Amino acid sequence: MADHEPMWTVFDSRETLAETLAEAVAAALEDGIDERGYGLLAVSGGSTPARFMQALSGKPLDWSKVTVVQVDERFVPETSPRSNAGLAKTNLLQNDAAAASFVTLYRDVAEVAASADSAEAELATLPWPLDAVILGMGPDGHTASFFPDAKELPQLLDPAGTRSVMAVHAESAGEPRLTLTLPRLVSARFLALHIEGEEKRFALEAALAADTILPIRAVIENAAEGIEIFWAP
Repeated sequence: MADHEPMWTVFDSRETLAETLAEAVAAALEDGIDERGYGLLAVSGGSTPARFMQALSGKPLDWSKVTVVQVDERFVPETSPRSNAGLAKTNLLQNDAAAASFVTLYRDVAEVAASADSAEAELATLPWPLDAVILGMGPDGHTASFFPDAKELPQLLDPAGTRSVMAVHAESAGEPRLTLTLPRLVSARFLALHIEGEEKRFALEAALAADTILPIRAVIENAAEGIEIFWAP
């Protein structure tokens, strides 16, 4: 288990947060390109990251050397308003970032497990570890698709797990999900948690103080390089 306390960075506005986070991610990707010849980024879905994605999309990187993957995805096609891939394509994969490669987790197959297996095979061809990961968090303490009531939670949070992608079944999730596993996320060179609003801050503080280790706390405690929390009211 890594020995890193989370570092809080607090902003007066969500716009300033988005711009500062975009600059930090761009720097991490540029370091990856300089050191390895490529950059690997994982982004989350939901309503929070759109502003950050738009800011990042205009950063002057060699985006042709960057691959963007999803932290997690609902088992829905990109045409669904609930698709995280649709969010990324609309907000991130535009402007300069339109030159980046994009690997989705959803596959048009009958079962979510088959989609996970197909995504696993494609992700195995990528140059791990991730240079940057941007996580979100729900009020229940879930991050990625590590829902507290997920049937697969012990396997998802196993630091010694060997899979990159797993299917997730949780009643609170609303539909089946696909997610990167904890080992893939916590090995990132730059790991950030992006949350906004008082409800999310209180939820995170409660998760860090609780006797029960909620998913977000498991990620923080296992982060190889520590985690930086970006928060704005």
